[in-house]
Amino acid sequence: MTAVDTGLASFQEARPRLLRIAGRVLGSASDADDVVQDAWIRWHGADRTEVRDATAFLATTTTRLAINEIQSAHSRHETGMEPQLVDRADAQADPVLDAQRDAAVEHGVRELMEKLSPTERAVFVLREAFDYPYRDISAVLPLSEQNARQLVSRAHRRLASEHRRPVDATERRRLLGAFTAAAQTGDLSSLEHVLAAGIAA
Repeated sequence: MTAVDTGLASFQEARPRLLRIAGRVLGSASDADDVVQDAWIRWHGADRTEVRDATAFLATTTTRLAINEIQSAHSRHETGMEPQLVDRADAQADPVLDAQRDAAVEHGVRELMEKLSPTERAVFVLREAFDYPYRDISAVLPLSEQNARQLVSRAHRRLASEHRRPVDATERRRLLGAFTAAAQTGDLSSLEHVLAAGIAA
């Protein structure tokens, strides 16, 4: 009972942040609320003794679910199918759905790498996906808060364009691995390191 109560308290504390994250990704308050509910289902069923940072874990889970929702919406637009309904009906993890979510995350990482510079990508991921305050971004990356704000605005414009650049496979795998590890453990330190290293490279 204590574990359940602790899980609920952590989720309720993080919920406003999770709604902001999902809302930024999806652009819809109602869709964001649905995604955050899905995040609660996964948090409720997770082994929380293995999670070092509940808020970070919930943020990465919400980000993955929001990306998956975008991909599912795109798929529904093209095929008329609604796979997300199956996902919500099953509170337990499904290997096929997990694979779909992983594919959605991989596609999202590729999109960021094809359209954004390393600096734009780093700021965008920390701000829009993980709700970092600009002062924290400035502490992680060699940027001023004002510069970080400008880069986020520029990243939004570039993501809306069709311009793409070649993607280095090794760099893509490194970022994808760091993102996935953050989603599984809630520890964002490795992801911060990979993003910062990409700017320095």
